[in-house]
Amino acid sequence: MMRDRLLLIRELLVADGSVWVHLDDAEMAYCRVLMDEVFGRGNFIANVVWQKIHARNNSAQHFSAVQDYLLVYALDRSRLKLGRVERTELSDSDFWNPDDDPRGQWRRSDLTASHAYEDGRYEVTGPHGDVFTPRGNRWWSVSRETFEQLRVDNRLWWGRTGRTFPFRKRFESELGGLVPNTLWTHDEVGDNREAKGEVTRLFDRAAIFATPKPERLLRRIVSIASDPGDVVLDCFAGSGTTAAVAHKMGRRWVTVEKEPSIVEIFTRPRLKKVVAGEDRGGVTEAVGWEKGGGFRVLEVGTSMYDVQDGRVFLSEWATNGAFADIVAAQLGFRVEHDAPFSGRKGRSRLAVIDGVVDVEVVRAVISRLGPDERVVLVGKGATPDAGDVLKSLSPGSRLRKAPRDLMKPGVVR
Repeated sequence: MMRDRLLLIRELLVADGSVWVHLDDAEMAYCRVLMDEVFGRGNFIANVVWQKIHARNNSAQHFSAVQDYLLVYALDRSRLKLGRVERTELSDSDFWNPDDDPRGQWRRSDLTASHAYEDGRYEVTGPHGDVFTPRGNRWWSVSRETFEQLRVDNRLWWGRTGRTFPFRKRFESELGGLVPNTLWTHDEVGDNREAKGEVTRLFDRAAIFATPKPERLLRRIVSIASDPGDVVLDCFAGSGTTAAVAHKMGRRWVTVEKEPSIVEIFTRPRLKKVVAGEDRGGVTEAVGWEKGGGFRVLEVGTSMYDVQDGRVFLSEWATNGAFADIVAAQLGFRVEHDAPFSGRKGRSRLAVIDGVVDVEVVRAVISRLGPDERVVLVGKGATPDAGDVLKSLSPGSRLRKAPRDLMKPGVVR
């Protein structure tokens, strides 16, 4: 089940995108091997540990399990684009400004590193003539020229006396977010209890969803993995947490749920509240969400294609009006029945023929086109001369055979 979905996700990912899979102890190790196969071992990024429970279960037989996992993979590690997380009071607790630097608060940063390189152990002279070189198996982390530039710009700290080993000054105003770590505690991103409380408040205990995720957890994932305007895909909608958080954070989203009852009880009502500004919980205040946007609910029907011995055929039920409606949806046309046309997209019309397209069919369809209109003519077959006649009578119009031409990249939507 997971392999099929991961293969499809790989095809849908943008070049600099990432995939995040939430798992428990029972499946994590097996899924990592599977994801190595699908995405390549070199595209593994991280295994994040999420503290989903902060209370000990003393009734457990051996261990009280309090964590789940987030496996993170890239489509292409070399092109991966990930964001950082917000700074915290704890992370910034060691900033100070003992020398009253007008640039504000700063923290000390080590100027040495463990990697050896030529001229990496040069001598530097402090404000009072003291000479320093890196200790032990350490080397300067910057070149001699860069070190002197830091000195000129007052970015070196030699201690209160001016006689200690130098450190680099890193100013709080110049630092961005933090590189995400791989241990996410409940106080940072929420836990199962918080998640259930969010869903309960939304539905007034009228419905209980078994496995919701806290909005703070999804906020961190969405902020790291995407930018505003990006598309977030969740293959397992459930209570709709991912879509709700993505919407509040200005992302576009697609979410999928196979159980209609889940959609009607949880997913759709929750997202309607988000759009209407009636969801005041979760991360609403933290991200400054008020209301707006919208979404469509689509029911996925039976595939119009069958596969036999590696070859693709149209299903037997794909005939007449049903065939035309499905082709319109697949090619991005708005369904509009006006014989012989079944769809419209700007100045392009769609004509779907449940049979073979010949020269007479082409002429009949072209005769119904308005000024400056073009047609995409789809049939289950076509005579050899039909395409040439269509091009000569209506330059810019196109003939496609189903299912062959509908399966080409850039055609299927």
